[in-house]
Amino acid sequence: MRFRNWIHICFLALLLFAASVPALQPPPVQAAAPSAITLLLDGQPLASDVSPYILPGVNITMVPLRVISEGLGASVDWDSGSQTATISRQRTTILMTVNMPFAVVNNNSVSLDASAENKGGRIMVPVRFVSEQLGLAVDWDQASRTILLTSANGSVAGPPPDIINSGSESSGNTGNNSDSVHTEGSLRGVWISTVFNLDWPSNASVGNQQKQKQEYIQLLDELQSMGMNAAFVQVRPAADALYPSSLVPWSKFLTGTQGKNPGYDPLAFMIEETHKRGMEFHAWFNPFRANTDAKTDKLAANHVAKAHPDWIVNASNKLYINPGIPQARQEIIKDIMEVVKNYDIDGVHLDDYFYPSDGAFNDDATFKAYNSKKIAAKADWRRDNINQFVSQLGASIHSAKPQVEFGISPFGVWRNIAKDPTGSDTKAGVTAYDNMYADVRTWIKQGWIDYVAPQLYWSLSFTPAQYDKLVAWWANEVNGTGVKLYIGHSPYKLGTAEAGWSNAQEIINQLICNAQYPQVQGDIFFSAKDLRKNPLGIVQALRSYYGM
Repeated sequence: MRFRNWIHICFLALLLFAASVPALQPPPVQAAAPSAITLLLDGQPLASDVSPYILPGVNITMVPLRVISEGLGASVDWDSGSQTATISRQRTTILMTVNMPFAVVNNNSVSLDASAENKGGRIMVPVRFVSEQLGLAVDWDQASRTILLTSANGSVAGPPPDIINSGSESSGNTGNNSDSVHTEGSLRGVWISTVFNLDWPSNASVGNQQKQKQEYIQLLDELQSMGMNAAFVQVRPAADALYPSSLVPWSKFLTGTQGKNPGYDPLAFMIEETHKRGMEFHAWFNPFRANTDAKTDKLAANHVAKAHPDWIVNASNKLYINPGIPQARQEIIKDIMEVVKNYDIDGVHLDDYFYPSDGAFNDDATFKAYNSKKIAAKADWRRDNINQFVSQLGASIHSAKPQVEFGISPFGVWRNIAKDPTGSDTKAGVTAYDNMYADVRTWIKQGWIDYVAPQLYWSLSFTPAQYDKLVAWWANEVNGTGVKLYIGHSPYKLGTAEAGWSNAQEIINQLICNAQYPQVQGDIFFSAKDLRKNPLGIVQALRSYYGM
């Protein structure tokens, strides 16, 4: 009995001990590492000094750029400055830029499911995309983890493999993507500012017509050598004229004195010289700016600020013609139509001088006096004023000379998405619709304008107003409307501290970005003086891009 009790006690002790000790588990089974990916071209293995890998989520295999040159017999040029590879074989040329969501194939933009990558100093590209563009069939054998590349006749045709120009993918030459991308037939314009003698004529040539002519000829020659084919010249900088007018005074930027005859017709001369080079001439008007400051003592007697002081509003110490007064709007249209009827211009161009965005605008009395539509909100009334102006001006131009293009260059952000769910994914402090009362969407949908040229003066890396997001938004906005989209670029920012402007390649990357959108039919650069200064080598970059 005692023995049996002792046995029971031992048995219970063993149970308690077992309960207190964690159960022993077999070691976890380690998943076998996936075997390396093999590349076969027409049954023959392709060597790769860096192992190909598959991008998760998209199941796309990436291979080193060197495989393309040494394995597939393509010529590869690597530009480390722009992080762009140019791959050429027979009649196919592919441009791929690191982290860009598209490639350019024979001047056509093609979307990518996977961008080129810079991985540890090695440039990796999607092998299926590149191979298929070069005419190879691509298959994947899951069991053996093998990519099977097959050429049309069982062997890769073409010249012997070229070594990448730099000798390594991470430190190539900085120069030459000479392929012209998406530029055939596109407009390539430059804004030429006359206000404050910024671009032309220079301060040194004020009052000297021969020097002014020489300067304009040299200016055109330089711009054309960069690949430009259109001049957007400011012919109405401050309710005045760079041409003999029966309506407005001569501009002071010609002679130093407003109203003084410069001794020739600058507009006629500029149009002749521009057309002589096969370039387009667009007459650029500041519609509602009356003067660059609030002073009136040196204005000509027939300047609007003296002839119609009741039309003028002083906003932030600048004089504006009040857009709310119907007679004032009609007078501006009349001034512009004087040029349309008398000169062989290719286009009428307006900038974003409608209502000022940077200060109060005293138009309470005008709102009460000229609100026949009984519009409740002043903001909507202001937009309606500008809409009437744009509609009537467009109709006048198209009636007089249907071949003359009418376009406007608004501020680059229409509305932020936080303000309007149909706006752009931006956080701009100023917008065209809310601050300048420019209802650009209506202009486009109604077909009042022939083109829109938003000023997209931000980089691809400036998150509050990212360039590529804005191009996509504007492309969608004009899609199916018949209104052309030109993009305004800002070479004046090159070399500044703002994000993205430390390299001239920023402008080139923007042009490459535009190439993926057929709606983008041209580019305009602000401004001539900034291109001519050649910041960070932008002149050479443009010449290379445009194939000059």
